[in-house]
Amino acid sequence: MKHTITLIPGDGIGPEVSSAVVRIIEASGAEVQWETHYAGAQALEKFGNTLPEDLLESIKRNKVALKGPITTPVGKGFTSVNVGLRKALDLYANLRPVRALPNVPARYPELDLVVVRENTEDLYAGIEHVVVPGVVESIKIITEKASTRIARYAFEYARREGRRKVTCAHKANIMKLSDGLFLECFRNVSKDYPEIEADDKIVDNACMQLVMRPEQFDIMLLENLYGDIVSDLCAGLVGGLGLVPGANIGEQGAVFEAVHGSAPDIAGQGIANPTALLQSGILMLRHLGERGPADRIEQSMLKVFTEGRVRTRDIGGTASTYEFADAIIAQMAQQGGAAA
Repeated sequence: MKHTITLIPGDGIGPEVSSAVVRIIEASGAEVQWETHYAGAQALEKFGNTLPEDLLESIKRNKVALKGPITTPVGKGFTSVNVGLRKALDLYANLRPVRALPNVPARYPELDLVVVRENTEDLYAGIEHVVVPGVVESIKIITEKASTRIARYAFEYARREGRRKVTCAHKANIMKLSDGLFLECFRNVSKDYPEIEADDKIVDNACMQLVMRPEQFDIMLLENLYGDIVSDLCAGLVGGLGLVPGANIGEQGAVFEAVHGSAPDIAGQGIANPTALLQSGILMLRHLGERGPADRIEQSMLKVFTEGRVRTRDIGGTASTYEFADAIIAQMAQQGGAAA
C-alpha cells in the first residue's frame, strides 16, 4: 500500500532538510508519495493565509504530514503556524522522544526518555487580551476532557512501547484548581494501568531532577507550557534540538516535524543538520506501519553517527546536508535494504 504524505517544506533551512529527508525515505524502500503544501510566510505571500485550507484538507485526507521548521515572528506579525495546525486539526498529543546518539557529545549519553505534552489548551494556547493599557491578562484553561485524554495517551504509549513508568509534572501546590485537575485526571487514568508505575513531581523539582538524575524518568506527562519548556531542556541533555524528533498526533491525523527553528542565518548554504526531521520521519514511518524502512533508516543513521566520518558542522564535522543524506543512503544500500 502506497502512503500519500502531506509535505510542508517550511522556510529558512526547512526546504534543505526536507529535501534530504525525502531522499532518504524514498531510498529506504517505503511506499510513499508526497503532496507539497506551504504554510507561514510563504503561504501568506502566495495565498493571503498562513494556513491555507488546501493544506488542512490535505492533512485530513492523508492523515499524516511531514513538516520542516517554520518561522514564527516574535512579539508581532502572524500567530504561530504550529499552534494553528494543532488547533485546526485537534492534534492533542505532542510526542518528543529524547535519546542520545552515538559519538555525539552529550551530558547524558545513556539517556532515553519520552516527553508527552498536552497540545491544545493551558497558557500556551495564547488566549490573552489587554485589560487596560499596561495590563495584560493571559487565560489558563485546563479541562477534564483534555487532561484525561492526554493521560490515557501517555499510558497507552507506555504499554505499547514497553515503557515502565509515567511521571506527571505539575504545579498543583500553587495552582490547586487548574494543575490540580490535571493531576487528578492523571491519577484516575493510572488506575487502569496497574502494570505501569505512576508518580508525580512538582515541575520545578522535576527540572532539577532532570539535570541531576534524568535516568529516573521514563515517560514524562506535562501540560502544554511546561511540556514545551521541559522537552527543550531534555533535548539539551543529548546535544540539542537539531537531533531530536517531534510529533503532533490526533484523531484527524498526525504531523511529524523538526522541533528546532528555521535558522535563517544559515539558510541556503546547504550546511544544516537534517537529523531532527529525519528522526521525525522515522517516527512517521512507524506510525504508518512501515517498520521495515523505518528500522533501515534508523540503523543506517546510527551507523553513520557511530563511524563519525560524515558529520555536519553543528556536531563538529564538515559535511553538507546533501553529503550527510548520501552517507545514510549509501549505508542502507550496503545493508541491501535500499537503492542508492
